[in-house]
Amino acid sequence: MSYKNIFLLLVGIISVTLCYAQTDDKIVIDENIQLLHLQDSVFVHITFDELENFGRFSSNGLVIIRNGHALMIDTPMDNEKTEKLTSYIQNSFSAKVKKLIACHFHNDCLDGVTYLKSIGVESIANSMTIGKCKELGIPEPSTAFNDSLIFDFYGEPIECRYFGAGHTFDNITVWLPTEKILFGGCLVKSANSTNLGNLSDAVVEDWETTVREVKTKYPDAKIIVPGHGALGGPELLSHTIDLVAIEKNK
Repeated sequence: MSYKNIFLLLVGIISVTLCYAQTDDKIVIDENIQLLHLQDSVFVHITFDELENFGRFSSNGLVIIRNGHALMIDTPMDNEKTEKLTSYIQNSFSAKVKKLIACHFHNDCLDGVTYLKSIGVESIANSMTIGKCKELGIPEPSTAFNDSLIFDFYGEPIECRYFGAGHTFDNITVWLPTEKILFGGCLVKSANSTNLGNLSDAVVEDWETTVREVKTKYPDAKIIVPGHGALGGPELLSHTIDLVAIEKNK
């Protein structure tokens, strides 16, 4: 391993350690679902799945709870885990899930949308995401936006923004300005990622430019949550850019 990679790994570990030091312990709902309290009313939902030829892996989303209402960013990879997570939020925090933001069209973002729509949850996504869902014949979110959507969720400002292609052609980020938390989703790689992961729908040639736009827009981000793996800080954006460069040079 090069000195540069060792340095990036150490920075990532230190950053994650600092983030965890500011949080409560994880809440283990069951063997496949956990919640990690970040700050105030913001939690990371961490769910585990297993794929043939890949093994067991985790996926991240967010839950924001305000005044008895909850907003979910990305769903677990199936309706069963989504229902279990939703029920836990209702029973343990007395909060009803009211909105979902799906960050791209893959199943680790919206495979629980059918359940959420069945209980009246508004589901929000980029118009390109909804168009792709219709093309594939899979359940699509109900509310579309184009380049950006900024709204207030019971006193919590939420900013959804499309910066360009990367992991997929439609991936978006979600910014919580009050807490300085950026949900990068699968556009952003964790510190221990050694490659870009699933490239089946990636637009590698645009990925670096897109992440640089994110970096410029949110220079004061304190916590960045990737789609998979441990959260960190702004170093995750730099690490992702480095991984794109490695992929391009193959």
